[in-house]
Amino acid sequence: MAVKKDTEGPILEIDNLSISFFTRLREIPAVMDFSCVVQPGEAMGLVGESGCGKSTVALGVMQDLGVNGRIVGGSIKFKGTDLSTLNEDELRQIRGSEIAMIYQEPMASLNPAMKIGKQLIEVPMIHEGLNEADAWKLAHQVVEDVRLPDPERILQAYPHQLSGGQQQRIVIAMALMSKPSLLILDEPTTALDVTVEAGIVDLVKGLGKKYGTSMLFISHNLGLVMDVCDRICVMYSGEAVETGTVVDVFDNMRHPYTQALFRSIPLPGADKNTRPLVAIPGNFPLPHERPNGCNFGPRCDYFVAGKCDSGDIEMAMFDKKNDHQTRCTRFADIDWMADAALADNVSKTEIGEVVLDIDDLKKYYEVSANALFSSKEKKVVKANETISLAAHEAETLAIVGESGCGKSTLAKVLLGLETATSGKVQLLGQDVQDVMIEDRDTKTVSSIQMVFQNPFDTLNPSMSVGRQIIRALEVFGIGNTEPERKQKMLELLDLVKLPREFAERMPRQLSGGQKQRVGIARAFAGDARIVVADEPVSALDVSVQAAVTELLMEIQHRSRTTLLFISHDLSIVRYLSDRVVVMYLGHIVETGTTDEVFAPPYHPYTEALLSAVPIADTRIERKRIVLDGDIPSAVNPPPGCPFQTRCGYKTQAGASLCETEVPPVRILEGGHQIKCHLAEDILAKMDPVIALANDNSAKPKKAVKKTGKKTAKKTAKKATKKTAKKASKKSA
Repeated sequence: MAVKKDTEGPILEIDNLSISFFTRLREIPAVMDFSCVVQPGEAMGLVGESGCGKSTVALGVMQDLGVNGRIVGGSIKFKGTDLSTLNEDELRQIRGSEIAMIYQEPMASLNPAMKIGKQLIEVPMIHEGLNEADAWKLAHQVVEDVRLPDPERILQAYPHQLSGGQQQRIVIAMALMSKPSLLILDEPTTALDVTVEAGIVDLVKGLGKKYGTSMLFISHNLGLVMDVCDRICVMYSGEAVETGTVVDVFDNMRHPYTQALFRSIPLPGADKNTRPLVAIPGNFPLPHERPNGCNFGPRCDYFVAGKCDSGDIEMAMFDKKNDHQTRCTRFADIDWMADAALADNVSKTEIGEVVLDIDDLKKYYEVSANALFSSKEKKVVKANETISLAAHEAETLAIVGESGCGKSTLAKVLLGLETATSGKVQLLGQDVQDVMIEDRDTKTVSSIQMVFQNPFDTLNPSMSVGRQIIRALEVFGIGNTEPERKQKMLELLDLVKLPREFAERMPRQLSGGQKQRVGIARAFAGDARIVVADEPVSALDVSVQAAVTELLMEIQHRSRTTLLFISHDLSIVRYLSDRVVVMYLGHIVETGTTDEVFAPPYHPYTEALLSAVPIADTRIERKRIVLDGDIPSAVNPPPGCPFQTRCGYKTQAGASLCETEVPPVRILEGGHQIKCHLAEDILAKMDPVIALANDNSAKPKKAVKKTGKKTAKKTAKKATKKTAKKASKKSA
């Protein structure tokens, strides 16, 4: 049976779909009673927490469920044809030709041993029978369509010679080679920087319109879904719980889970003191342990016994005009306009004295020009350049920037995993810039600890949770006897809100959020004064992010810990931080209180970062700035301003000046610092990047204070120390 090339009806119809995976012990129902329709040229978003069944639906559409997966109910129709009726040869013809899929990790889709061009031309040669010459022309055209520079060089390159963003663009190009009718995107931007993500999102939207391609866009990022999709389907525990147009669902949500998701993400207006995030209570149910009735019932604020747990709950129509449906028996009884019950206001943390002082720090690495063959020729990687900043007791200082900007290198120097090339690092009044971790005394090591990005890789899989925390206590010299250390370990589990019985569990028995809590407990085992949190919530679901974020804030408030929060997610940075440091190619290009950095005037790079942040709020309008090109190599940084190769203001500042001289640090009102050549009047005229729709009120501009090049660094540091405490209080 052949699939019709053109159809006037829906591209994709999924009706009451149920998918199970079969093990030796039991049948595991992964997706149940799932329905959705994708019209020609429409983008449908699938959102929900990890394990809700989003990717399983996508694999069902591709008919690629593996040996254990099976469709046990319902149907999937593509252009009117039931895909389950097609044989393997017929499925092979439509995969990649009519239906294409883009995966989360681009390198998993590319052959590392084949040049990009060879991989691209395979698609039209296999699916459309094009000859090699015509396939090369098409490949060249598609590489141009995905806005990659120098298509000839790209086509002759191997995958490892491209950046992550370029690899993802190639995967998109490969998917579009045969102009598919349906494009499935499974978390296509998760591993990318926010600026690269913005470019990919704009690219996908533009190509969807150009080729008339329908899309099934899978993501946990509600802001991205709003940017890309026309309609949305919210999934929970294998079921669709709400579906409708993006605007209608965002503005008139009618399922408690959808509402809970929005309350757990840092939208504009959230405040860690007066309007904290609300984490979803409880845990996601395992597929074979789902409750009776509503799957979300045990975690729902509106649960009513006898009504919500009395039988299977079907999708109900809320708004027929927008085909807005919800799987909630009480949607008509709930006051959806009521604000969440707020927790008691947290008193503002009093910012204390300087505990970390960095002055003119540089960190260079010497590497072989050809590391594979150990060439005698050496090159220098300039990872950190003239870094000067101060962090205070009980302060949250965010460090933001793209991958390769030097954030993690700075963290390594602070922790003693690397030593500084030059400059000073004072930790609690002690110079540590030249002292490796093995040469530091126990008190210094315990005073600065780290919470890592991936909780799955930071725990020993063969050691129980309790034993891992006790081991940290032993290293830090906490407790004189084993019973004392065990008691302290149990108190640390209490601190991170894990049940004490978790001490006997192995890491494999914990969820991602629970593992991250163990990592936090271990970091605080030695009563750390400073905690470096390197993307601590980026690998977690949004509801778990909220819980872990609030946990960090609660511990900081109690123990007056200084938190260095490294992140590329500016939404969480705005919610969490007192002050913000923006880094680019090893330089600090802007620093100030959170309010100062998030309002004009901006450094041009900060402006681009802010414009790229996806915000799940229909009231927000953003000025869109997509940066051209990739961040330059730290081995061969550009002369002059490090940002000049990608800056849209260069002609206004004077191209020759930007290309030859490193900018001075400008000190603005309140100690706000910007490292830029732009004149005062240009900075003063900058408009807000993020604003409420129809809000034409002009915001006051900050005055720019002139600072000479020779005194800029000294003045900047002096201003930071004098004003940080006052400004941090104001920001909080």
